[in-house]
Amino acid sequence: MLRAQSGRRSTPEPAEQGKKGAHQQQGNPTPTPTPMRRIEGPIAGPVSAADSSLKESKQDKGVRPPSVAGPGARASSDDVGDDEVVRISSSLVPLPASVVDAQGRAVADLKVEDFELKVDGEVKPIGDLSRAETPVSIALLFDNSSSLNAMRDFERKAGIRFLQSVMRPVDRAAIYSISTEPQLAYPMTSDVHALVRTIENFGKAEGATALFDTVAAAAEYLKPQRTRKVILIVSDGTDTISDLDFDTTMARLLADDCQVYAVQTGNSDSPNLHDLAGERRLQEFSAQTGGAVYVPHTNTELADAFRQIATDLSQQYVLSYYPSGDLRDGRFRAFTLQVKTRPNLRVRTRKGYYAPKG
Repeated sequence: MLRAQSGRRSTPEPAEQGKKGAHQQQGNPTPTPTPMRRIEGPIAGPVSAADSSLKESKQDKGVRPPSVAGPGARASSDDVGDDEVVRISSSLVPLPASVVDAQGRAVADLKVEDFELKVDGEVKPIGDLSRAETPVSIALLFDNSSSLNAMRDFERKAGIRFLQSVMRPVDRAAIYSISTEPQLAYPMTSDVHALVRTIENFGKAEGATALFDTVAAAAEYLKPQRTRKVILIVSDGTDTISDLDFDTTMARLLADDCQVYAVQTGNSDSPNLHDLAGERRLQEFSAQTGGAVYVPHTNTELADAFRQIATDLSQQYVLSYYPSGDLRDGRFRAFTLQVKTRPNLRVRTRKGYYAPKG
């Protein structure tokens, strides 16, 4: 049975650990399975190894604005400066939360008074609670680097299945291509057919893998959206050429309130072919933001993965925290969220946020 992997650990993985010591240090992440009840069909029917010269040619700092392919495509042209890593756009910090019982079934009858939120160990009031009927803005990151040419068909099916299984008429999605640099392949739209055609037209690709840069570019692209913001990474987790490191990318995800899900492709039972560092990166992205990682090996498991993602997004609670009394020191604040009235329930949500500066 396919199970989601949260990759939780006591402290975040250092930026370089995933690159330098990943193959020697497998770590001891404690997966948190999130088996969800099966759903049939979509939530709603769809609407109508890198060359060093490449690295040196990229910008010395920040994320290069993604190049755009596709009619009407657009992307932010502003680089993300260091100060913006810890800046939130408003006083509201959203906490998408998935709650399941001991059997892994989604719990859908909770109220705001059932939850207890702690920030750095101190109980804080929850502003309000909404259900998952709120729209979702999705950035689908599709690995088009040469590292995954052998898995291209499997990966293409994964991306298409996600769009057809998860998107509702109120949701919108954009597609990014992960290669030597971030590329916005199709801008934000509710047209599932256009998004599917974009993925179908992806062919054999060449180039390195700038995964971190693409994740950060997608988070910046989603930043203005006043909806739930979800990044789905369809990749083996390999990064060979990004300007950004792991920790900086993680900080930007948390600063921009993005929730990360991942479908890990390129899977192999052989330890020589399995990218353990890439697997841990995907686990950590999802664990820190309240998402999940799925590791399908067959088309059946692939279908199960997207059914579970669809269920997760459709059953989520969205709680609001207003950090009015917190110091504006730019430091990370750790979240602990539990259902105080029913302690046997399991909650998955983001692990914290970065306070604003100044």
